[in-house]
Amino acid sequence: MTSMKASDEELVEAFQQGDTSVFDVLVQRWDRKIQGAIYRFVGPSEDARDLCQEAFLKAYRGLGTFKKDARFSSWLYQIALNVCRDRLRRRRGRLWVSLDDMDEGAQASAGPAVPTPLQLAEAQDLSSRVARAVADLPEDQREIIVLKEYQDLTFAEIADVLELPLSTVKTRLYRGLVQLRERLEREGIRSASAVPAPLR
Repeated sequence: MTSMKASDEELVEAFQQGDTSVFDVLVQRWDRKIQGAIYRFVGPSEDARDLCQEAFLKAYRGLGTFKKDARFSSWLYQIALNVCRDRLRRRRGRLWVSLDDMDEGAQASAGPAVPTPLQLAEAQDLSSRVARAVADLPEDQREIIVLKEYQDLTFAEIADVLELPLSTVKTRLYRGLVQLRERLEREGIRSASAVPAPLR
């Protein structure tokens, strides 16, 4: 089995047995996802690329002691989240979270239709308003919304990343989505596509 076809766990095992070159495969596999998550946590700045590199450096240094009963992806998201928290504490400024990036899959499935300049302006305005509303949420709710709705992590994966009970993750997501909808409605945004519906 080539390293590109190996599972994350197999690559971790190879790394721990001395083949540090397999870490490059893990970086290639996870770089865009982790950078996208970081971008959504800290906002559109050069920090996202730097923080992504910092997260992978910490992962490289810690992979030798990675516990095999854990999921590599959850462990990596946890590192990235902690790196973001550290940077935001140092920054001591207002958090701005961008949610206007479309995922690669969404771009690929968007079809050949080209939006008009007016549609682009309206979409940008909506995404900025959604981003501001998300930024105003409590940190614990904001993190879960980004991980679940924009990174597509399962509840179990989020529970692993944040080291929380599954019930707490679901409760915070529900409360966060309710608050987000209420904030947007106060601004006159009632579009169903602006924010996911709370899970019941």
